[in-house]
Amino acid sequence: MKRKISRPYIIGAFLSILVLIAIIIAAIALGPQPDPFDGAAVTDPPFTSLSYSIQTFLWWDEGQAGMQLDMIQRVLNFTYVKQSFAWRDIEPKQGEWDFTQSDRIVDAVEERGMKLIVRLGQVPDWATEDDTVNASESHDTPPSDLEAWANYCGTLAERYQGRIVAYQIWNEPNLAREWGEKEPNAEEYVQVLAACSKAIRTADSEAILISAGLSPTGVQNAIAHRDDIYLDAMYRAGFQQYIDVVGIHAPGWGIDPSYNPDDAEKEGRGRWATFRRVEDLRKIMIMHDDAARQVAILEFGYTTDKVNSDYAWFAVSEEDQARYTIEAYKYAAEHWRPWVGLMNLIYMPNPRWTEADEEWWWAIGTPDGKMRPIYFSLAQMDRYCGDKVLAGWREGVSEEEYLEQRGTCP
Repeated sequence: MKRKISRPYIIGAFLSILVLIAIIIAAIALGPQPDPFDGAAVTDPPFTSLSYSIQTFLWWDEGQAGMQLDMIQRVLNFTYVKQSFAWRDIEPKQGEWDFTQSDRIVDAVEERGMKLIVRLGQVPDWATEDDTVNASESHDTPPSDLEAWANYCGTLAERYQGRIVAYQIWNEPNLAREWGEKEPNAEEYVQVLAACSKAIRTADSEAILISAGLSPTGVQNAIAHRDDIYLDAMYRAGFQQYIDVVGIHAPGWGIDPSYNPDDAEKEGRGRWATFRRVEDLRKIMIMHDDAARQVAILEFGYTTDKVNSDYAWFAVSEEDQARYTIEAYKYAAEHWRPWVGLMNLIYMPNPRWTEADEEWWWAIGTPDGKMRPIYFSLAQMDRYCGDKVLAGWREGVSEEEYLEQRGTCP
């Protein structure tokens, strides 16, 4: 005779199963979540995460270079400075070298116990077939003579072996204005990168090589290539064999740095116009089995530019510039370590800028020496250096006390 199972028993068993499923779901939700950016793959990072750097303009010392370096070292407590060593200034005529300014800068940075990152590029007229672009200090055009280009890279690396920590090879090649007003071409850039990389590695095998920072843009035409598409093309051309760190640019675009690119896309703003665009590019690295490589954010910051129409649409107040910048550092420290190493802020002021220059509005101060609120916020900011957190300059603490107790990032 079959035993009849009571209805309450069936209901009780069903509820028990539901409770068990709920417990399993909760355990999964509360347990360690997989990292979509595969930070654990970075086991031998070239830079401590985070490493703090700022862009400087020390080439023509107009009485401010030493003062600015002292501010970076004593007040901001940044370990790195980034400076362009323009080829057109160092070898204005083929075979005629002038190391006057580069020697001074290397010495000055070294004397203060800081580390130097050098941006390479700005081709002289004699080394390119196009002499119509190089009159501009900011725009660039690719060299027609790769052997001469490699010689410039190798000569610097040999002269400053062990004294220049890292080299950024080119800047924003995904923009036509940085590629001789020609349509950007990732394969051509990789050829330029390879020639320079091989020369540096021959002269200074310990130097860290960083690929060009890519400009975030939603445009894909002859004027500009999208940074995600361009980075993918660089991988397909094999650029990773020539660098140690992938260079990325991450301006703040006038919004909170935690703003989700998914939301930006839904709202029609575009994923590229967010600080967290960095995450999209990291996923491209993972797609190409390159998760073990670190990222350097070579340019980031917030502009207060209400003058130049190309930038006014994402300008912020000076107070928001300070607040968002500090929040960007904190977001990177909490979400992007260790795969983001170096973060290079733009800029220390260039004494030659005027309000007509868009760079004037990104800087942490003005050329006449007036510091914006961001400068003081940076001085007070806590710094995340590997497993350490270094406290910023607190109110009521004297300069002597602060310098004695603060510690420094590697």
